[in-house]
Order: sequence, then structure tokens, then C-alpha cells
Amino acid sequence: MPRGSIELTNARKDEIINACATLYETMSFKDITIKEIGGLTSCKRAAIYNYFQTKEEIFLALLQKEYELWADELNSIVDGHETMTADEIAQMLAHSLEKRQRMLKLFSMNHFDMEAESRIENLTEFKAAYGKPINAVEKCFKKFCPDMSGKDRQDFIYSFFPFIYGIYPYTIVTDKQRRAMEAANVNYVYLSIYDIAYTCAKKLLGGVTE
Repeated sequence: MPRGSIELTNARKDEIINACATLYETMSFKDITIKEIGGLTSCKRAAIYNYFQTKEEIFLALLQKEYELWADELNSIVDGHETMTADEIAQMLAHSLEKRQRMLKLFSMNHFDMEAESRIENLTEFKAAYGKPINAVEKCFKKFCPDMSGKDRQDFIYSFFPFIYGIYPYTIVTDKQRRAMEAANVNYVYLSIYDIAYTCAKKLLGGVTE
């Protein structure tokens, strides 16, 4: 890690992460290089390695940032309400996800490879962020669904969170993919991020008192 203030180090990291996010809007993971990321920052390419040793570490940091933003939103909503029904909780989760298309796109990547190519300290920071939205959902259930058992809360989390990792490819398709589905005679109904997330959350919360 280069010498300097914590503020400067964090600012450089954010600059690199934001450059990666900008490229990811129009490019795929495999096409993005450290050189291209550096081209959108004030850092020279070699300097990036002072902060991130691999491209995978940069993407993991980007996903970490997305997790933290999502958790902040969930906590803000929970803290701002006195009561919420099961249907309102399902709506809240669905609306929060439809605003996080980048996060859902990152979910569709191979996390195993990203984590394998990251140093343990970076992976530990990421796992802490990974747990924040889970904790926010736990807090939501404890506040608004006090009769919901610990097992039911766990069952929801172990069903809903793996489920959302597959939302992006089911809702965001290219014209080429759409044409291929039509040519293959696959009768597929395209749903929005909100629709598919709400339906899943609502079904999982079916036993919770309205």
C-alpha cells in the first residue's frame, strides 16, 4: 500500500472503482483491462497495483460498494417505518432491487473466480459488506414480523438471496438473445426486475401474517 493519508488512499480506490463501474456499463468483464481502467483515472497503470493486485479485486470492491449501498437503503426504509405488512416488505425488496441493476449484473458473474483472485484482507472486507443486506432483512423481519421464527427468517434468506443472483439474465436480454429464444420456440415470458423479485419475495412470505 502506498504511503499517504487514509483519505487519499480511499479516494484513489474510489476513483479506480468508479472507473471500473463506468467501463462496465458498456463492456463485459473479460474485455475490461487494468490498462483501460487506468485510462479513466489520474493514476498510472502501475500505480493501480498499489491498491488492487488484480482486476478481480477491483470488481469485488465494486460489488462490495453495491452491497453497502443496498444495505443502507434497506436500513433507511426499515428505520423510517413503524409497521410494514408482508406485502409491503416484498414490495420494498423488489423496488430496492430494480434500482440496483449494476449489482444484479455483477451477481451474474462468477464469484468463485473473483474471490479466488483476491487477497484475504480484501475478501474479508467484501464478506463484511455481503452480510450487511442480510442483516438489514433480518432487522426488518424482527421489527415488522415479530412472530416469524428464526428458522423462517433463515429459510427466507437462504432462498431469496441465492435467487436474486439469477435475476439479471432472466430480465435483461439482448436483441440477439431474444431472437434466439424465438427461433428456438421457447415460450418465455419476460418480466421486469420488480415483477420477478416481488413474486419470489411474496411467495416466500406467504405464511407471514399480513
